[in-house]
Amino acid sequence: MKAIVINSADNVAVALEDLKKGSLVETSKGSVTLLDDITRGHKFALRDIAQDEGVIKYGYPIGKAKELIKKGSHVHVENVKTALSGQKGYSYTHTTSPLPSPLDLEFMGYERADGRVGIRNELWIIPTVFCVNHVAQELCAYAKEVLENYPHVDGCLALTHPYGCSQMGEDQETTQRLLAALTRHQNAGAVIVLGLGCENNNIGVFRKFLDENDPRIAFLNCQDETDEDEAGRKLVDRMLAFADRSRRTPQKLSKLRIGLKCGGSDGLSGITANPLIGRVSDLLVASGGTSVMTEVPEMFGAEQLLMNRARDEATFEKIVKLINDFKGYFQSHGQTVSENPSPGNKAGGITTLEDKSLGCVQKGGHAPVNGVIRYTHSIENSGLSLLQAPGNDGVSCTALAAAGVNLILFSTGRGTPFATVVPTLKISTNTPLYEKKGGNWIDFNAGSIAQGADPDELALKLMDLIVRVASGEKSVSEKRGFNEIVIWKDGVTM
Repeated sequence: MKAIVINSADNVAVALEDLKKGSLVETSKGSVTLLDDITRGHKFALRDIAQDEGVIKYGYPIGKAKELIKKGSHVHVENVKTALSGQKGYSYTHTTSPLPSPLDLEFMGYERADGRVGIRNELWIIPTVFCVNHVAQELCAYAKEVLENYPHVDGCLALTHPYGCSQMGEDQETTQRLLAALTRHQNAGAVIVLGLGCENNNIGVFRKFLDENDPRIAFLNCQDETDEDEAGRKLVDRMLAFADRSRRTPQKLSKLRIGLKCGGSDGLSGITANPLIGRVSDLLVASGGTSVMTEVPEMFGAEQLLMNRARDEATFEKIVKLINDFKGYFQSHGQTVSENPSPGNKAGGITTLEDKSLGCVQKGGHAPVNGVIRYTHSIENSGLSLLQAPGNDGVSCTALAAAGVNLILFSTGRGTPFATVVPTLKISTNTPLYEKKGGNWIDFNAGSIAQGADPDELALKLMDLIVRVASGEKSVSEKRGFNEIVIWKDGVTM
């Protein structure tokens, strides 16, 4: 199969391999002689599309034709324009789809005192301010040197960031709430909060956002110490010993929480990797587990599909607010809501934000939307939830971690080495990317779907990998030590 028609209502097909001008391509809607070269992931017209007529992909409009597009022509930014607008009203038409049978699987995890289950038992060193980032990295390096003395501790992470001082109002509180959420994460067996002493977010202020009764948290204020390195090493030894008391035990799949993310997307993202992640999300939800999807701007153009899956009217209203508030955020900065997709997305075949969004939301499968989570807030419901965060890979992955996901399924068509503080499994949308970056950036290949692999069988293989990683097997990014956080900033720096 050289090209795919995703939905019977579509008037474009997507190339599954590079196709030459003049080629006769067979599709499920008839044969097409190509009038242009079509790169893998890009679209061509199945029939003439009149000027201002909707361009249909996934069964929905991804924009309007700027001009007459002849059958067999390349369909992309040169001849398609977005139809997105700003804030609007929505109606609720409740829809449901059957979920797959639950899986009787277990993973080996760390049960915490509050009943949540971690898949890592790590020491996290969290600076209150960027001034002590290097001290945090030095202490983390020391922890790794002595880790062999603590066989039940999986590692140490320094959660460095550029904030914590010279911020004002909501911006400072956002930093505090985000860092506080990370101190509570179930993948951390112990946490050291590392302060300087004179920063806006000093330990005395930051404590107001923390659970003072949490024995996993210890504090070190560098300006109070003659030798912060010596004091820090003693504290590292103490907190590693504390974390070392934890043990992995068998846990039901219902205890697992996964985040759903895509980055460096291409024209195959919505055909291979994202629907595959959606199948896995549905399997997890059917088994009582939790999945969280974010990247709100990459819901624009597909939001009605998610709204109709809201479990009830109240949840529908929360999704409407989520979408319209985010559009208002764009407009308050004088930006259009349709500026996405990125240059890399366009090079990979994604034409408009509607095109990107309709592919992006495939990660959410078909499960009902059970909740909406505000940025820096924690998961409240099992099943599928939507999280308030932008599309930026660093900010959205950090937001997922702060919400409490154990790991992230991250699809990519262009490739990216980025990973956050929870295991981040990279899933390639195309086989050439996996062949180039497998074992270096990529954990799993969904590109084989384009070559005819059974998506349901592949979903079970991906679930097997998830269970193995949840039980202690390291992801590619973990092996390379990639673990970053990025905080969403929207305010004044003094």
